Amino acid sequence: MTAVSAEQARTTAVPPVDDEELAAGRASRPRGKRRLGPGKPIKLGYLVGPLLLLGVWIWGSAQGWIDPRVLTAPWTVATTAWDLWESGRLGPDLLVSARRFALGLVFGVLAGLVLALVSGLSRWGEAVVDGPVQIKRSIPNLALLPLLLLWFGIDERMKIITIALGVLIPIYIHTHNGLRSIDGRYAELAETLRLRPAAFVGRVVLPGALPGFLLGMRFAVTSSWLSLVVVEQVNATSGIGYMMLLAGTYGQTDVIIVGLVLYALLGLASDTVVRLIQRRALSWRRTLED
Repeated sequence: MTAVSAEQARTTAVPPVDDEELAAGRASRPRGKRRLGPGKPIKLGYLVGPLLLLGVWIWGSAQGWIDPRVLTAPWTVATTAWDLWESGRLGPDLLVSARRFALGLVFGVLAGLVLALVSGLSRWGEAVVDGPVQIKRSIPNLALLPLLLLWFGIDERMKIITIALGVLIPIYIHTHNGLRSIDGRYAELAETLRLRPAAFVGRVVLPGALPGFLLGMRFAVTSSWLSLVVVEQVNATSGIGYMMLLAGTYGQTDVIIVGLVLYALLGLASDTVVRLIQRRALSWRRTLED
C-alpha cells in the first residue's frame, strides 16, 4: 500500500518549474489573451480613484445636487486655500503639522523597529515585550489622551509622543511577523558559515524582515496623520487641526474642507512615497504587484 501511494504521488506530483520554462511560457502565450491575476500595472493608477471622487464632487456641486452649506464646492475650497496662503495663515500651520508628523513618525518607527528586533530574535524578549505591545494595540490613542495630558501637559511632547505611539504598533506587528516568517534554513546556513550575531542581523534578519517593515510603514504613515488630527484639536494653538477647530467655532465650512483636503493629500502623498520605496527595495520579488 505504501509503495503504491508513493508511486501515485510521483506520477501525479506537479513538476517544478524553473526560470527558463517560465520565460518560454510567457513567450508562447497568445497575443491578446489576458493572463491570470490583476494584469499589468496601470501607470499612476493610484490617482484614478481620487480623481473620480473629485470629478463626482465637481459635477455634484455644479449641478446643485450638493448643498454648499454641507459640502463647499471645490472651486470655493481652492479659492479659500489660496486666500489663507496669501494671508500667511496656512503656511505656518502646515509647517507645524508637518514637523509634528515627521518627529512622531521617526520616533515611532525607531521604537517599533527596536522592539520588533528584541521580540523577534529572542523568546525571552518576546515574553517581555509582546504582551505590553498587544495591550497598547487594544487601547486607542484617544483613550490615552487624558493620561498623556496629565503626564506631559499640553506642549509639543504630548503631541509627538501620541503620534509615536500610533506609529509604533503597525511597525512592531508587521516587522515582527516578517522576522518570524524568515526561512529557518537561512539561520542554519548562517550557523554553518559561523556568522557573528551582527553579521547575521545585517545579512539575514534585516533583508528578510524588509517586506514586513515596509508594509508596516504604509500603515504607520496613515496612523501618524490620524493621530495628528486628534492631537491638533486638543489644546493646540497651531497646526491644520487647530485651524479647522477655529473654523468650526465660526461656522467656516470652506476652511474646514481645506483642512480635510490637506490631510487627505498629505496622507496620499506619504503612502505613495512608501509604495515607491517598497517597489524599488523589493524589485527582486516577482509578485502580482508587478
